[in-house]
Amino acid sequence: MMQEELPMPTKTETLMARGKAFLGSEYAILCGAMSWVSERNLVSAISNAGGFGVIACGAMTPELLDAEIEATKALTSKPFGVNLITMHPKLFELIEVCARHGVTHVVLAGGIPPKGSVEAIKAFGAKVLVFAPTLALAKKLLRSGADALVIEGSEAGGHIGPVSTSVLAQEFLPALAEDYLVFVAGGIGRGEAIASYLEMGAAGVQLGTRFAAASESIAHPDFKKAFFRAAAREAVASVQVDPRLPVIPVRALKNKGTEEFTAKQREVAAKLDAGEVDMHDAQLLIERYWAGALRRAVIEGDVENGSLMAGQSVGMVTKEEPVADIMASLIAECEAALNKR
Repeated sequence: MMQEELPMPTKTETLMARGKAFLGSEYAILCGAMSWVSERNLVSAISNAGGFGVIACGAMTPELLDAEIEATKALTSKPFGVNLITMHPKLFELIEVCARHGVTHVVLAGGIPPKGSVEAIKAFGAKVLVFAPTLALAKKLLRSGADALVIEGSEAGGHIGPVSTSVLAQEFLPALAEDYLVFVAGGIGRGEAIASYLEMGAAGVQLGTRFAAASESIAHPDFKKAFFRAAAREAVASVQVDPRLPVIPVRALKNKGTEEFTAKQREVAAKLDAGEVDMHDAQLLIERYWAGALRRAVIEGDVENGSLMAGQSVGMVTKEEPVADIMASLIAECEAALNKR
């Protein structure tokens, strides 16, 4: 009896092979961790559609994260990760929660991982993904135990760095892609962009905005409608009021909430001046503000005063679609682009 021949891998599969093996998913497409949005429903839908969902822990307590991981496991048997904010006061307790659940991948975001955090994650067998704004820091983190790197350009939604995705990709990928796994994020809305970064050596990509208004996203209908109406130029970066207050800029759709954040910075700067808070506490106050403002928009649908965090790819989000359809479109566009080469 003749053996059945296995189908040849597509160009997309070939270029994503390292990323897929690392994540354990069908496609090397991570969903960016978006507070209040990247929870059990969206995360499981992304993983079930062949991507890699990531729970946004954000300001969650260890108890809340414990429940979220448990609930996500009930909705998918596929791999998913957890994103932890490095400045979270209970970071090591959150790592313990991930260990108890046997989480396979932990993303450390929002700053340089504190001493011992990478080791604590690797101790229970999980892979560690980190962000790095400079090539020197990226090399240092990868040499000291991080398993993969995410480079995220300023086009992304939420907290952003100052450099665009295309420039970061040109700087980081030639230097790192041969020896390390690098995922590219920021402003990716279509498969053609995925194809170009894969060809440059990326192991995969990360998208957030494209999935935020998916059918499975629990975001309020008014939050989603704001995405459908918005153009790329309306996703603007927040302004830093006081140079002493190291506020990481946040990209969101312009509304009254954008102005309120400027006022909030002045308020926190005044507390810093008066010696009521130190720099670390000042940053935490800002983070808590964002968590609250984001919740108002995502959960309550207050699109005027809440924070509508969105990347510049928001102009490509025009309707509510199931995650599986979005994923299929991205892969088809990517494959078509690679076959034209």
